[in-house]
Amino acid sequence: MMADPAASRRRRRTLAVLAILVGGAIGIIGSTQPWLDVVLRDGAQRHLSVAGADAVSVLAPLSLAALALGLALSIVGRVLRYVFGVLAVGLGVGMTAASLRIALGRPVDAVMSTVTEATGISGLGPVAQIVETIATTPWPAVNAAAALLIVLGGVLCLVTAHTWPGSGRKYRQGTVGRDARRPHDAIDSWDDLSRGEDPTR
Repeated sequence: MMADPAASRRRRRTLAVLAILVGGAIGIIGSTQPWLDVVLRDGAQRHLSVAGADAVSVLAPLSLAALALGLALSIVGRVLRYVFGVLAVGLGVGMTAASLRIALGRPVDAVMSTVTEATGISGLGPVAQIVETIATTPWPAVNAAAALLIVLGGVLCLVTAHTWPGSGRKYRQGTVGRDARRPHDAIDSWDDLSRGEDPTR
């Protein structure tokens, strides 16, 4: 029994969109979780917990952007699918690099704001002197994996977007009022492009 080509095209679109949405959602959750545990070199040997959003200030905005992009990707036309696919790959690569930097490097600058807030000491050098150890939790690795999901979703979009079904009539309101008897002119082509549709189809 042969597979339904239309169902296969819808499945590819769903997989791309879901990968980006799940990656973005995990990024948002991860930004609120503890990423680093810091022990200070003071008499009390204080422990400080550093959240993902404090360790990587762009984590939450990038994750929100991925969520918005994934939602929009399910309704845009062919031209914007490729634009969004490239954006998803860029967002995912940036989030992966930032997460791995924390997971593998434990940089002092990632804990600076938390240490400064707790001690009043500022500046990379003074903060490095008061920090004894920095340990990571599993969250940087989890977020790196989530960011890779966004990359995979973007790549899948770029590879398969030309086969996706159209977004449906409810998203093509601009074509309803067009007089079908007159030729498709340059203005109509520009309107198609602004809606994310490919005027050459």
